[in-house]
Order: sequence, then structure tokens, then C-alpha cells
Amino acid sequence: MNQNEAPIYEALEEFRRKKIVPFDVPGHKRGRGNPELAKLFGKQCVEIDVNSMKPLDNLCHPISVIKKAEDLAAEAFGAAHAFLMVGGTTSSVQTMVLTACKKGEKIILPRNVHRSVINALVVNGATPIYVNPDMDRRLGIALGMKISQVEKAIEANPDAVAILVNNPTYYGICSNLKKIVELAHAHNMLVLVDEAHGTHFYFGENMPLTAMAAGADMSSISMHKSGGSLTQSSFLLIGKSVSPGYVRQVINLTQTTSASYLLLASLDISRRNLAIHGKEAFAEVQRIAEYARTEINKIGGFYAYGKELINNDSIYDFDTTKLTVFTLDIGLAGIEVYDLLRDEYDIQVELGDIGNILAYISIGDRMREVERLVSALYDIQRRYRKERTGLFDHEYINPSVVMTPQEAFYAAKEEMIPIRETNGRICTEFVMCYPPGIPILAPGERITQEIIDYILYAKEKGCSMTGPEDEKIERLNVIREQTIY
Repeated sequence: MNQNEAPIYEALEEFRRKKIVPFDVPGHKRGRGNPELAKLFGKQCVEIDVNSMKPLDNLCHPISVIKKAEDLAAEAFGAAHAFLMVGGTTSSVQTMVLTACKKGEKIILPRNVHRSVINALVVNGATPIYVNPDMDRRLGIALGMKISQVEKAIEANPDAVAILVNNPTYYGICSNLKKIVELAHAHNMLVLVDEAHGTHFYFGENMPLTAMAAGADMSSISMHKSGGSLTQSSFLLIGKSVSPGYVRQVINLTQTTSASYLLLASLDISRRNLAIHGKEAFAEVQRIAEYARTEINKIGGFYAYGKELINNDSIYDFDTTKLTVFTLDIGLAGIEVYDLLRDEYDIQVELGDIGNILAYISIGDRMREVERLVSALYDIQRRYRKERTGLFDHEYINPSVVMTPQEAFYAAKEEMIPIRETNGRICTEFVMCYPPGIPILAPGERITQEIIDYILYAKEKGCSMTGPEDEKIERLNVIREQTIY
């Protein structure tokens, strides 16, 4: 196929030229009915904010330009089929889970998954078999899935139907994906890969192995993260072993029937851009990230980690475009450095957690912005450094799972219990810092004093907390004790 083509974009341009009179939705009628909207987004944008019609195809059942865009994407990513997703990678991940398993079936997965995975289990009633990842004791971050852990989980659960892998993690940690695929397929299990942070693996050189190259059955690609498309746009990739027709049916259970052509066109254009220029673009991204890593490590007190972490097991490979910086040695939590960068230096990084910040380096970054970040971190180290006392030192706490997410979410509950009084109870809802969106607590897990202390500490440090019904996150909903079984 010709990767220079962008069929959705080209169809929209043809539609614009024809100046079609709109007696359909959306009601702003190319911006005329909402001048403020047109002023904010621009005439070009609102003119192509249109509804599905024959010349523009239909995402629910594509037969023309959207189908061609999917075929081009599949070729670019080395997949048997690709689906354009407009509900973010959340919708892609949930489609993978809903496709692979159903109520009562088992799925093996690391516990440090994005909330979208466990949300899917709430919906379909499948049973999670968690592989609790090792921790890096210095950095306090969860690592990848060890092969021995996967083998043990398969041996204990030979009836599991799928294995889900984070690759890479938010922090750039990669598992031995090829070996996991071999193990899973030998036991007739599908392999699902959350590749939200790995779009660039498919187009750069000297990158970790991609899910499709490893032989995985399904992969979720967050194109808007490192691929350059608009926020909320994503790809779902599948291999030859999965029925594209069935996957489309699963997608259509939850995805909108009014797909945004702005998002679809952005996926189309971004795929073309990466297919043509991705190799050179991501070589520059790697160069910038490595320069930043080197300069930050000269400051003192900060540690920007990289390939030196690789141990060929729980850290099988590392994504060098991830600029993650450990901050505790200057006496500040990652979220405190995150807030200082934004409030004092007008720099917005992607993530601030208990011990790290993540500066997301991608195709839109330039060296001068990186120099500004390095200078700001040097200044923070000089002005705000203090003794490292009273700081939590880890992000992940192994859960005690008592019930499936679906059982707990829909069970009879005691509502709004003060969080300090919930020790020993079973949670019915999520609690997490966002980003990264990895649950501290998920429905069906036992609350411990360590978890309570962690939540209170994260709140005190200013982490953005989400999940519970109580917006202040002072109270939690728990299972009525007589319903536990």
C-alpha cells in the first residue's frame, strides 16, 4: 500500500471543497450557529466537524475511506488488522479484555495495570489472576513481569484464557514479551498488550520489541501519546488469530456511533507522518532524551534512569525515550517537584508521583525546551533541597484480593465510611493517583493500614486522586461484612 495516502483526510478536504449545504448534525452547522466555538477552534476545524455520511464512511461498519485508513494502519504497524478508536486507549484496552474473556473465565495480568483493565473486568465478570510485580527498592516503582512469575501463574491456572502485559510501563520498563507470547500460545492463551506508551517502538530504530513483532494477539496503541495525533485517538491492533468481525462487534458495544472526524483524520495523518518520517523523528527523540538524562544526572540529587537498569528479567528492556527522574534524594516527593516546575517555572511534566517525575519526550519536543527543564531542575535542587526524612519510598503495594471486581462493585455495601476506619474492610470502588491511573485500591481488595497511610500521604503531598464516590476522598464504600464469601 502507499503510506503517502491519508484517505480520511483527503475525503474531508474534498468534502470541504464541495461546500455541501448541511441539514444534518452537528447543530453548529460548520460553526455558524456557535461563533465562539468557531473563534476558539478556527474555521478550518469546525468546517470538518461533521457526521458520518456516504462519502466519509462510517466507523461502526467501514467500507470505504475509513476501511482504507485501517488497512494502511495495519500495514504500517505490522498487524493483520487495525481499528481506529475514538474513545482513547481506554476503549482499546477494554475491547481487548471484552474480546478475550467473559464472566467466570480467568485472565492473567500484572496488578499494576491501568484502571481501564479492571473496569473491563467489572463489566464482563472475568476473574483476574494477578502477577504481583517485583519492586525496584531504590526507585520504588513496579517492574515488568518475570518469566518465572508468568510460568507459575500458568501452572496454577491452566484454564486461564489470556495473559495481559503492560509494555512498556509508564516508567519505560519492558518485559520479555517474546517469551511470554511463546508460553501463552503453548497453553492456548491469547496475549493482550497494553502498548499505550509504545507507539514509537513501531517506527524508531533500536527500540524494544513491539507486540505485533512478538506475535501477540491484540495490542492497544495510544497514538496521541507519542504518535502525534489528537488527544483521545488510538489504534487497536490484532493478529491473524483474532476475528476482526467479532472485535468490531465488541467495539460497537460501547464506542460512540458519532465518531469525531477530527480524531479520525488526526489518526490518518499521524500514521502517514510516522510511516514516512518516523525513523528520523524518533532518532531525534532518543537523542534529546539521552542528552537530558545525561545533563540531569550531572546536577546531583536527581537520578534520570535508563538502560543501566536492564536485568534481562523483570526489566528485560528499557524505553530510552522515557525521561523519568527520581527525586527523593533531594528530599522532595516527585509530586512536589512536579508542582514546583509548573508553579515556579511554567513547565508542565507528564507525571509526578511519590518518588519520580516523568517528562514525556516526543516528536514535538526541541532541545531548547529540554535545556529549560534541565535548568529548572538545577535551580530546584539549589533552592529547595532538604533532608530526606518522612518520605514514602514506593509506589506500589501488593493487594489482597478477596472478590472479583464485578462481585465487589455490585455487592451490597456500607457507604461513606471514614477512610481511617476502613482497615480490614473490602473496598467496592477505585482509589488511584492520576496519572498514572494505576489503582492503589480496586473493587474486591482488602484495605490495609499501609494502603490507608499511602492514600493519606499522597493526598497530603498534593497528588491528583480519583476514583471514589466521595470527591474529597475522605470516605470509602466497603462491602457489608455479611456479604463476603
